[in-house]
Amino acid sequence: MAQGSLVPLFILLAVVTVLGGVGYITWSIVQEVTRNTRTKMEKKNVVWSRDGMKVGVKELKDEDYKDRSQSVLVNMWNHTSFPAYKSRLWNMTGSANQGSEADKNKW
Repeated sequence: MAQGSLVPLFILLAVVTVLGGVGYITWSIVQEVTRNTRTKMEKKNVVWSRDGMKVGVKELKDEDYKDRSQSVLVNMWNHTSFPAYKSRLWNMTGSANQGSEADKNKW
């Protein structure tokens, strides 16, 4: 009679062990995803707190700021054209004999 009452106990222990294993695997996966998400969000200066999501301003060093602004100005300068511009120092059109007599007498 005692052996018959032990079978349900072993089945209960097996079910609890399987459910515990599945629960532990699920918990470890959730913790890993949370950790990876937190590190990716911190790289983008977004932090989750009890108050909600906080977005920080990315720190930019003064030298990096100057480099970026200078590169923008240089790119703008390089991609512009001045159709009505005539240089007084040299001929930008390529032909040496162009120009009126009044332009030659200015110098």
